[in-house]
Amino acid sequence: MRVLVQKCSNAKVSFQGEARSILKGLVLFVGFTEGDGQEKIEVMARKVANLRIFEDDAGIMNRSLLDEGGSVLSISQFTLYGDATHGNRPSYIKAMKSEEAKVLYQLFNQELAKYVPVTSGFFGEDMVVELVNLGPTTIWLEK
Repeated sequence: MRVLVQKCSNAKVSFQGEARSILKGLVLFVGFTEGDGQEKIEVMARKVANLRIFEDDAGIMNRSLLDEGGSVLSISQFTLYGDATHGNRPSYIKAMKSEEAKVLYQLFNQELAKYVPVTSGFFGEDMVVELVNLGPTTIWLEK
């Protein structure tokens, strides 16, 4: 399981005229591979909720999303498992098949929602994602 985390002041995802958005919080780009399951989802949800990447009064990244009271915009992204080491066209063979990944993506969002408000993107669709990255702060998590 891979999650690319971006701290944002606001973010929006759109698909065919429907939009979903958040204010201050985290945008998560989420991908799955074979062997991912409930245990990894639970660990990753806790890690995201407790990831200390928001500044405290001293300007130190010492506060989590739980401390800040922000929310998450979760975007499914199988391309996180793209591999371009052998040529110019990435291979996505390590990405989990769509049907299985959709189930895990929904489970991940449900698990994360136990900690913080979660807005999800449109699984498997060609979405438009807009965000204002704060910092910029981008963190790569893998389990």
